[in-house]
Amino acid sequence: MCEQDESVPCPRGGLCFADGCRRVDYVLVYHCKRRHSQSRHSIISNGNLPSLSPTPSRRNTQPELAEVELEAGLASGPGEGEKALIREEFERGLQEEGLEIERDKETVRFTRLHVPWSVLSREAELLKIKVPTKRVSFTQKTGLAGAISSLWEKLNQPFQPGVPEPQNPLSLFCMEYFLFSPHILHNLKIFFDVFSYNFVYLYFCVNLPLKVLEILRRTACTQTCQTMGITSLLAKGVYDSAFPLHDVSYDKEHRNDRQMLHEEWANYGVFFKYQPADLIRKYFGEKIGLYFAWLGVYTQLLIPASAMGIVVFLYGWLTVDTNVPSQEMCDERLNFTMCPLCDRVCDYWQLSSMCSTARASYLFDNHATVAFAIFMSLWAAVFLEHWKRRQRCLQHRWDLTDMEEEEVGTLFTTTHNLPIASESLTWKDRLPGYCVNVSSILLMVGVTFSAVFGVILYRIIVFAVMSMNPDHEAKANVRVTVTTTAVIINLLVVLVLDEIYGAVAVWITELEIPRTEAAFEEHLILKAFLLKSMNAFAPVFYVAFFKGRFAGRPGDYVYVFKDFRMEECAPAGCLIEVCIQLGMIMLGKQLIQNNVFEIAIPKLKKMYRTYKEEKEGGEKKKSKDPNRPRHRWDLDYELEPYEGLSPEYMEMIIQYGFVTLFVASFPLAPVFALLNNVIEIRLDAAKFVTEIRRPDAVRAKEIGIWYNILSGISKFAVITNAFVISFTSEFIPRMVYQYLYSDTGTMHGFTDHTLAYFNTSNFKPGTAPNSTRFDRELRICRYKDYRDPPWSPESYQLSKQYWSVLAARLAFVIFFQNLAMFLSMLVAWLIPDVPRSLKERVKREKVLLLDLLLSEEAEKQRQDTCWHLFIKKKKNSCT
Repeated sequence: MCEQDESVPCPRGGLCFADGCRRVDYVLVYHCKRRHSQSRHSIISNGNLPSLSPTPSRRNTQPELAEVELEAGLASGPGEGEKALIREEFERGLQEEGLEIERDKETVRFTRLHVPWSVLSREAELLKIKVPTKRVSFTQKTGLAGAISSLWEKLNQPFQPGVPEPQNPLSLFCMEYFLFSPHILHNLKIFFDVFSYNFVYLYFCVNLPLKVLEILRRTACTQTCQTMGITSLLAKGVYDSAFPLHDVSYDKEHRNDRQMLHEEWANYGVFFKYQPADLIRKYFGEKIGLYFAWLGVYTQLLIPASAMGIVVFLYGWLTVDTNVPSQEMCDERLNFTMCPLCDRVCDYWQLSSMCSTARASYLFDNHATVAFAIFMSLWAAVFLEHWKRRQRCLQHRWDLTDMEEEEVGTLFTTTHNLPIASESLTWKDRLPGYCVNVSSILLMVGVTFSAVFGVILYRIIVFAVMSMNPDHEAKANVRVTVTTTAVIINLLVVLVLDEIYGAVAVWITELEIPRTEAAFEEHLILKAFLLKSMNAFAPVFYVAFFKGRFAGRPGDYVYVFKDFRMEECAPAGCLIEVCIQLGMIMLGKQLIQNNVFEIAIPKLKKMYRTYKEEKEGGEKKKSKDPNRPRHRWDLDYELEPYEGLSPEYMEMIIQYGFVTLFVASFPLAPVFALLNNVIEIRLDAAKFVTEIRRPDAVRAKEIGIWYNILSGISKFAVITNAFVISFTSEFIPRMVYQYLYSDTGTMHGFTDHTLAYFNTSNFKPGTAPNSTRFDRELRICRYKDYRDPPWSPESYQLSKQYWSVLAARLAFVIFFQNLAMFLSMLVAWLIPDVPRSLKERVKREKVLLLDLLLSEEAEKQRQDTCWHLFIKKKKNSCT
């Protein structure tokens, strides 16, 4: 029989105990061999099943262990028996905490937990949870200032459909807070108004999984094993999984929360709408709510970056016909005969054959690129500051401002049965783990560099082999073919190593034996980011900063394995190759990871798991009643387990690196990131709502270490973009030529100025072309470099122009970095971390709280005075 304060009707879908009244707030799952069909439900706790006792002399004090021995015939060994004892003690501890338990007899056993209202109130008092007391109207601003303020609030805190509390803080109400206490609990309906009472009741109900999880984590098993909490039991295999149920809806006046999320959030038809951040937080907890709020802010601010990138691209496309260097490269009348690209089998070639490459390079390498790089540096600073403001608003609205920074999960236990970390472990105990960490990371760095070097060898060898083709058309497209295939190989290597590095990061972090789960997560994130970012960015770094730098010159080339020449950049520069490399890896990772890793692979895993269970079940599954309704816990157990937010964050952080680190070479990166994120938000939403088990509602004050990683990437992006513009693009050489060496002050003659001369008689023996379609009496060929001609006293030495360009490049790097850093710091200083409206609201709430306390104190003194007068009057009447 349900108590009066728990008489909320049970939702549909099997979310109740067998009595149809008490709600299922949490589920523990473990496997056990099943005997012949028995009664479906066996209710334990609160008088319906014999209580569990640790006394070993009591007869049949271990029903679960006895059942295991009878069913399995001791085939499972002492391990299963020990797990049964641990479960017995653990569930007894849960009962002592006040939880109510129900189990059933199946092959897959579900231990269902219910938290009474008395336990909830006790936990609320221990956690010092604040609840609203009354609402106070604001004064709506009018005029132009009011319109601007209202618009700004809508942009930062938009209306979110389906959320019970209003979202516009300017026109509706604010709430005062007090600490939850037992004497208020007894008079809850009298003390609060109707809205506040519903809010308080709803607040505790939607945070049930969090309260249960806190009890599960602090319940210890000291007699059967030295284990603390459900995390250790899951690691030891005592329980297979533990999770809250989906579709926990307690408010009959609104739609089911999961249904609302599916309609208003996990739906591609609402991609143009704001995310219901408060509803996400209400259903999944603050940690997941902050992730999707951050992702929404990031996606929203990608809109101006995308618009600017499109403007830069259109500028290059509209002015490409007026670009003098590309016109000179396309002019066949200039007759620039270039030196062979490989030894023996490669022939001389005309510079005009690279016309399309030069024109394509100018689309991304023009004067607007520098302005766009500076803009993106400011954009990164604005993004970080805007997120800090948004995070402060969410902290206040979700009551996270005064939340104490506590480490989640107490002690950490690995899944490989390593010892539990504790304060007794010294640096000598952890030293082997640290040594393995360093050596493993160095090994992974070596693997990444080996993969990059392998692709370099592929490019060199395939280029030489394809150059032997007698077909002239095939020879003309050899550079494009080699670049495209090499980028595809790089992409596949990056995707494979990403999965390997994720497992390696977990392994080497466990060897550290971190003290708590929070420390484990932080160390794991740092290692995974280091390995995965290095894996993703290493091919781009090679093309941007190393390709063609150490190739040598005709007659004195650098060779790999004594036979293969190092590859060179195209005469138009390596920037177009950086653009191709960055674009294909970025788009490939997004498309393949989104469509294959996040959609196809989970579905294949689910199909395989279903097939395996059906195969293992055999005839027992056929003997089940097909008309028996499937409960919510059965359906949720078939979903994929929740694996945390780290993969979601990591995917977006790597994308943020692509958008900021090399944006000077690929201005359209923000556009593709924006398109991807619009889909990614709804894809992740559908996954959280329908594809995975409901995560635990973990409280979090901020996004944690991810903000520090974002800040580091933003600062490092200033350096990389400065070097890309200076050393990879042709911006600095063009400026130096125009203002120092051009006779007319224009770009005419720039192509001839950047090409050095080589005497074909100076080829080393066996390296000259075996056959040529050019004149065999050809004596001079050209190559891309700043060197003295062969007829000068210092032939083939670096010329004065080279040192002038190098000095200008270094000077630009210093100027660009200081300018971008200064502007970023200026933006951070001009934008306050806390919005003015939030400051005013906090001040107003403090004043209202003080007024409330003073009024209550005055009322108390008035009642005391009236009581004393009443007593005095009674005494006088008696005399």
